Amino acid sequence: MINVAIIEDEQPAIEKFKKMLFDCSESINIVQTLGGVEESVNWLSNHPAPDLIFMDIQLSDGICFEIFEAIKITVPIIFTTAYDAYAIRAFSVNSIDYLLKPIDPELLKNSLNKYKEHYLSGKTDQINQMINEMPVKFKSRFLIKTGIHFKSVAVSDIESFFIQERATFLTTKDGKTLDIDYSLDQLEKMVNPEDFFRANRNYLINTDYIKDMIGYSGNRIKVKMLFGTYVEPIIVSRERVIAFKQKMDR
Repeated sequence: MINVAIIEDEQPAIEKFKKMLFDCSESINIVQTLGGVEESVNWLSNHPAPDLIFMDIQLSDGICFEIFEAIKITVPIIFTTAYDAYAIRAFSVNSIDYLLKPIDPELLKNSLNKYKEHYLSGKTDQINQMINEMPVKFKSRFLIKTGIHFKSVAVSDIESFFIQERATFLTTKDGKTLDIDYSLDQLEKMVNPEDFFRANRNYLINTDYIKDMIGYSGNRIKVKMLFGTYVEPIIVSRERVIAFKQKMDR
């Protein structure tokens, strides 16, 4: 019997996917369904690990990669998503397959067979080698249009990206604020997670430019940056605090 957890935030999709799983294999036992990042972190931290996780990428309170930043997951993952832009990042964690929605039943069956072949038989070397050899390239510069002019900004000079009035901006180490034509979700995939941290829904910060960290209500943390002036304080959201402390204490 394969104990399976499903991380997906749309109930109709969950019910449809359950039926597909049961049609593919009689050995599936669904132990839990989870709808968001925080819920998944809490459940996975306090329950025995399932054998296999099916995981959507866009969840109700963030993207699934925030789960991996908060806790260590050793369980094999099969990603299910409507977006192919996350494929490289998915294989940087312990993914064995990446299924695009709407999911083809035959591809789902192939994914389950891949799991059985490489995990139930203990043959993980091939998958680990594939993960380790996949190239991950992050941006080193952004080309920003300002009026009729263009400016090339080095990522290492960027203090933060943030959302204000539905527009996205970046701040630089010389105190300039420039608008940029990407969403924070897109930018989070484009910059190196070793340098940048998604503090909350509105801020993606370069941890090298943190000036001060202050305890805040509800066990949260207020972050002050070196150069930028912000309309609101940067608060590390409650579900991101554990990952933030781990990042800052390596």
